[in-house]
Amino acid sequence: MPDKKMKIVIAGGGTAGWIAAAALSHQMGEILDITLIESQEIGTIGVGEATIPPMRTFHRFLGINEQEFMRATSATFKLGIQFENWKQVGEKYFHSFGVTGKQTIITDFIHFWLRGRELGIAKEFGDYCLEYKAALENRFSLNDQTSINYAFHLDAGRYASFLRARAEARGVKRVEGKIAEVIQHPESGFITSIKMDSGQDIAGDLFIDCTGMRGLLIEQCLQTGFEEWDHWLPCDSAIAVQTESHGPAVPYTKSIAHHAGWRWQIPLQHRVGNGIVFSSSHLSDDEATNMLLSSMEGKVLTEPRVIKFKTGRRKKSWNKNCIAMGLASGFLEPLESTSIHMIMTAVTRLLQLFPHGEIKQSIVDEYNTQAKSEYERIRDFIILHYKATERDDSPFWRYCKEMEIPSDLKHRIALFKDFGRSNQVEGELFRLDSWTQVMLGQGIMPSSYHPIVGLMSDRDLQNFLNSIAADVDKSIAMMSTHQDFVNKYGGVL
Repeated sequence: MPDKKMKIVIAGGGTAGWIAAAALSHQMGEILDITLIESQEIGTIGVGEATIPPMRTFHRFLGINEQEFMRATSATFKLGIQFENWKQVGEKYFHSFGVTGKQTIITDFIHFWLRGRELGIAKEFGDYCLEYKAALENRFSLNDQTSINYAFHLDAGRYASFLRARAEARGVKRVEGKIAEVIQHPESGFITSIKMDSGQDIAGDLFIDCTGMRGLLIEQCLQTGFEEWDHWLPCDSAIAVQTESHGPAVPYTKSIAHHAGWRWQIPLQHRVGNGIVFSSSHLSDDEATNMLLSSMEGKVLTEPRVIKFKTGRRKKSWNKNCIAMGLASGFLEPLESTSIHMIMTAVTRLLQLFPHGEIKQSIVDEYNTQAKSEYERIRDFIILHYKATERDDSPFWRYCKEMEIPSDLKHRIALFKDFGRSNQVEGELFRLDSWTQVMLGQGIMPSSYHPIVGLMSDRDLQNFLNSIAADVDKSIAMMSTHQDFVNKYGGVL
């Protein structure tokens, strides 16, 4: 145990601030003195209400009881995302969280499916995936017989409150108020303290910037710089609104493309989160608001809230003794529900590279290298949705279809188109099944398959495919409806 606790100051609350506070206090609370600064007068964006499966690992890491979490946040289960109008208007596909079929050491399931499709004996690709079929049949269960990969839809505001209670129980101190000034050391430029409007001075050794897109510490103080990606991801605006539930909650998010972007629907236990993402060069705020409101199926509960953003990332996530997390570190539109996940990986990365005493530049550089790689690989997966489209019905979609894309993404698309292989690197968030489902869904069909599948007889291939589909159907037959399971497992008391 060190003689003196290291002072951590978290600037900003919301989802990012309280995830950081909860994780740091849970893992290293005995050797850290953690203060979080938050102002009730400054609102949070709070629209990150859909998540991805790694959240469950993070929750186990923090010892969070899943049913308690679901009740506190009015959460429902999520098995994937249904994409509508992305390939063509009127067409839809599903990106599930599951593994499709079975693969061998040499080749992936898609090669067996491609040959089966050629022979006319294969079903739809998704019919070999439990999560896909369960989602579309509105079913969900957790039992010893069936392994299912899932995430959650949740109320982001309630989630922050849930984490705040855990963090404060472990000694995190919350200071209410607005930041007036950020004080730096005159020689090193390191941040030494934060001065509040009240006059209070809060000193620290390490500062975590969770002040949102303002980047009060990382940008306004340290002038870190920002790398914009609007030439690849042209949407720059969003509008969010909440509505009453209008039926049983489905276990998936909806992403519905329109002529200048897309809109989302996220079903919670007590309401539905809705929003529209768009390019302001192709659609005005008023037009987008009218489009969103005209699509609502339940009673509108909140006033539409306009959010302006720049897609991209800080040139450094860690600069001097300041680490940016959440929107302060960058922004990728929530098309694949990665916002909360990237906060969790940021604080996990900090825990893995936590400095012992003096902050060494090698640690800072390694953190930044990993953060840069994560941002760029998720960015490329999102760009894929826009680039791989057959739509040419509007200037927005024609631009996306024709735009130049990063070289790594261009290679991935070419490799899949030529040989049906979804290439990825170790530690990458979106794995083979995700790339495969989105590429197929967006209309990229491989022109060949691995020759090894030709060694299997037609009868053996048909039996192989049929057995997988039958196992999926058998598992689904044992499941409850999603709404019934939510009510019993994690329903609001």
